[in-house]
Amino acid sequence: MNRNLSLPHLSGSSLKIIAVLSMVIDHCAYYLLEHGTVLYEAMRCVGRIAFPVFAFLIAEGFSHTRNKRSYFVQLLGFAFFSEIPWFLLNGADGTHNVMFTLALGVVALTLLDRCCEHKVLSFMAVCLVAVLAYYMGTDYDWRGILMIAIFYITQPQAGNLQDRMIQILFILPLMIHYGTIGAIFASVVILSYNGNRGFITGKAWKYAFYAFYPVHLLVLYLLFTYTR
Repeated sequence: MNRNLSLPHLSGSSLKIIAVLSMVIDHCAYYLLEHGTVLYEAMRCVGRIAFPVFAFLIAEGFSHTRNKRSYFVQLLGFAFFSEIPWFLLNGADGTHNVMFTLALGVVALTLLDRCCEHKVLSFMAVCLVAVLAYYMGTDYDWRGILMIAIFYITQPQAGNLQDRMIQILFILPLMIHYGTIGAIFASVVILSYNGNRGFITGKAWKYAFYAFYPVHLLVLYLLFTYTR
């Protein structure tokens, strides 16, 4: 009898779907449920999977995209568009949606690439972007930028599970800040990545994936408004 444990093999598309579902569960709990209940806490634990996986996918996407400027512009454009439902849900609380964090993450990776021969300068560049995220009040702020940067710096070759586990060890302290159980779940999802893009291909699917974020926030706002 084979007692060896094996992880599932998940494509980038599968990771996107898991992250999106986790995000929806997290936001439904935060905006629609009474805080402090068992169901609320359980859903928030599942929801903590989302951002580490998104950060991982940004690092992977940056590595493979041919037009990094377009990658940044698309994320930034949807970030501005998402501010409308974000404001409706959160009011003028000084925070900004996570798409800004992801866009700033691309800026950090671009600076890393351009300053790669100067380690001190690279470190300072990433720290500068992280500080900017903090003062802007973007979701996950400086920790989000560092997650994206570390995922990028520690990228192993596809299929190398041992190196992927080392990558997770580097990022784990940042993930645990948002919940230990969620960090463990997110780690398992990332460790299961098989290096393949998967079935979500083409511009239409890519834009639909980006557009889902502001649309789901708007739906949550409507539910929050008319079910209270």
